[in-house]
Amino acid sequence: MSFSTHFTHAITRRPAASITLGLRAVDIGAPDLALMQAHHADYIAALRETGATVVELAALDAYPDSVFVEDTALCLPQGAVVMRPGAPSRLGEAAEMAPHLRALYGHVVEITGPDSFIEGGDILVTEREILVGRSARTNAAGIAELTRLVAPWGHTVREVITPPGVLHFKTDCSLLDAETILSTRRLSASGCFAGYRVIDIPDGEEAAANTIRFNDRVLMPAGFPRTRDAIAGAGFTVHEIGNSECAKLDGGMSCLSLRFTPR
Repeated sequence: MSFSTHFTHAITRRPAASITLGLRAVDIGAPDLALMQAHHADYIAALRETGATVVELAALDAYPDSVFVEDTALCLPQGAVVMRPGAPSRLGEAAEMAPHLRALYGHVVEITGPDSFIEGGDILVTEREILVGRSARTNAAGIAELTRLVAPWGHTVREVITPPGVLHFKTDCSLLDAETILSTRRLSASGCFAGYRVIDIPDGEEAAANTIRFNDRVLMPAGFPRTRDAIAGAGFTVHEIGNSECAKLDGGMSCLSLRFTPR
């Protein structure tokens, strides 16, 4: 069973009322909290339908972006690494997540360097390597520290570059199976996925690049029919979920959960 696509557990966090104050690269309007909560409930239901145990954490009003739990940690079979987010307003989110990870994992380590910044949205874990995109939120020091922390667990880190103007590496890509990556053309053109099978996102649907393969299905944002058909045509079972409100805060399918099988 693939450790990078099949999981027994997920951690999510309810959207906070303060979500309207969340960070965004471009202001296209404030998210509708009620609609985001409805989409979030659909997301959790989809995870549970695969047989997973979903831990739902309470909303954190002090942290408007805290619904995007993926940025707080990297979860691997051997243990979890607590991140150090590059946005100052999000630094406290990782500390809030740490005790929940320690309750489930035997090994939890942390990024601690004062000059290290790294967010989970920049990390794509495959069966053979961990790809980390350097971005506005993840720097070389953070990547170097992560490399040292996961080496004893047998993992290799490869640094890649997030396209200019793109928030996170996984804004533009996602893993569909051990050998297949869904990617925007602007990212795959860099050659960072050499050796993998790449499904290119159709022009104009770049916002659909962030999906998650979770057990027997691919969860993707609704409203991108050509991408949906490309994924289904490659043999995957697709489940569409509304993402209009999270998208206003640069959020996607992977941002909303930590996915893992703890030892």
